[in-house]
Amino acid sequence: MKWLANVFKKRRGSAHIQTPRIFFTNTLSGEKELFISQKPRMVTMYSCGPTVYGPAHIGNLRAYVFSDILARVLGGVGYSVRRVINITDVGHLVGDGDTGEDKMTVGAAREKTTPQAIADRYTNEFIDNLSELNIDTGNLKFPRATDYIKEQIALAKTLEEKGFAYRIKNGLAFDTSRFPGYGKLGNIDLSAQKVGARIEADPEKRHPADFWLWRNAKPKDLQQWDSPWGRGNPGWHIECSAMSRALLGQEIDIHTGGEDLAQIHHNNEMAQSEAASGRTFVHYWIHNAFLTVEGNKISKSLHNDIYLRDIVAKGYSPLSLRYFFLQAHYRTPLSFSWNALAGAAGALDRLWKISRDIADESSRKSAPSEARGRFLAALRDDLATPQALGILWDSLKSEEYAPEEKWGLLQDADAHLGLSLLHATPTNVLTETDIPEKIRDMLVHREAARASKDFKQADRIRSDIEKSGYHVDDGPNGPVLTKTTL
Repeated sequence: MKWLANVFKKRRGSAHIQTPRIFFTNTLSGEKELFISQKPRMVTMYSCGPTVYGPAHIGNLRAYVFSDILARVLGGVGYSVRRVINITDVGHLVGDGDTGEDKMTVGAAREKTTPQAIADRYTNEFIDNLSELNIDTGNLKFPRATDYIKEQIALAKTLEEKGFAYRIKNGLAFDTSRFPGYGKLGNIDLSAQKVGARIEADPEKRHPADFWLWRNAKPKDLQQWDSPWGRGNPGWHIECSAMSRALLGQEIDIHTGGEDLAQIHHNNEMAQSEAASGRTFVHYWIHNAFLTVEGNKISKSLHNDIYLRDIVAKGYSPLSLRYFFLQAHYRTPLSFSWNALAGAAGALDRLWKISRDIADESSRKSAPSEARGRFLAALRDDLATPQALGILWDSLKSEEYAPEEKWGLLQDADAHLGLSLLHATPTNVLTETDIPEKIRDMLVHREAARASKDFKQADRIRSDIEKSGYHVDDGPNGPVLTKTTL
């Protein structure tokens, strides 16, 4: 994100201006907090990445659009953001708990190849997905768990030496009862923890919530390493702690991930990291809500697992999905449907068309405005993307702002929202020759009603246009028409 920081540094004209205040909702406290980095002008951020035994579906991708917006907002006020997204290619078991087969082994068997081969394939596909969604990957690091086995073993040894881990027949387990703060992320009551979906019964464990740091190899395991506890592989949770320490330091500013990771995975990360170092592991835990498909959890068994390639195959730009995500706050559950995506695609096309008109009117010269301040304030208040989009639309349609002021707003919107507003070409906006004669006549009558301030009649005509399968927006050069179905 250095490029983004440089853009805004030049725009401010001075490196001595005080950094604007930014607020995030910290899962640890449950409250909106003022963000203060550990080091001036520097932010360290770790985001939980995919387990690459298969492709990432659109629900997975929501987390990375969210963290990209977060990094853009930080970069926009002058922070240099050091970012890591890990690649899990060992240790994550089916069911997300401490029993079952390693997902990479399952994936390799499914595709009749090796864990390394599927890790290569799906890591590359994941990074390609991020690029298609206009997520800046140039300054991101994507470490693989298998490249940090020594660091994971070293961290596990430290925990054992400090008395936070104990050996059992099948490996090395973390003793959650030895860490007084266990469960403070999301206020989990350790005494109430029971065997369930992600906590399995194990007679050798001292408590059901205890978790593997190292797991002795099973006959089917295709990836194994020597360790002080026997030949085997690391637990799922320890990879994030080890890689974060190695690449960002023992104490980091921000950790992001889906809300499903907070209760178990992130509590375990926090416990083992803080037990080893005696220091705060993460200062701001920030989680995004689920994406569902028409109200149901995304699941292969329900045949509703949708991938970015499916969206592209239907003729949509990947940025239509990004726009769809931004219509909801990151902490708000969001339900995907193809109709909702079509609406987002149409809105983005209209926005691109309006942006192109403003580029011509302003000759791409920008000026400050009150709208730019409100737009940035919305994003700096816990990444309020729906409010920011509303301000953007209202301001671009308004006659109160000069073209240069609108272009300045578009520059800010492009830098923060990543929707390619400054150079994109509309794909679904209709030209005059594409519009049926009946709809053209309706548009003429609507414009006449608006000119005579008969807004009720204008609204009725607009409703009739939309019933005919079109959507109309009022741009700076007149109405912008798009099809509402593809």
